[in-house]
Amino acid sequence: MMLYGDSPTEACARAGLRGKTMANLIRAVNLTRGTVLCERLEDAGGLGGQSRGLLGRDRLEPGTGMLFENGRFTPMMWMHMFFMRFAIDIIFLDRSGKVAKINRNLKPWRVSSMVFGARVALELPAGAATASATEPGDQIRFEPLS
Repeated sequence: MMLYGDSPTEACARAGLRGKTMANLIRAVNLTRGTVLCERLEDAGGLGGQSRGLLGRDRLEPGTGMLFENGRFTPMMWMHMFFMRFAIDIIFLDRSGKVAKINRNLKPWRVSSMVFGARVALELPAGAATASATEPGDQIRFEPLS
């Protein structure tokens, strides 16, 4: 569970998953709605991985997504869609795991909202936020998959 101030990485470490790849180990659950937001999140990794993100892919498979973590002292997050080939949903979470902002169906060559206080961004297939009924203010929990 993502506790106040925990990052998804910290949540996995607390669950005994330190040092393992997060690609097949984390899912995002919307506690407010009782729905699964993303069945399998892939960690974007460090600066190099975050710079690359989803570039070079033709699509995201249903139920998959990419997780980006903001630096602890960076006041805001934003994402760009330069050179992307498909639209996505971007869900920004604050420090406590609540949805701060949702950019739905963000198309290639666009820029997301700048979200002050965002700590985590989830890039999901277009329509994933609507399918899970996720709205701003909802509480999201990260669960390690076994």
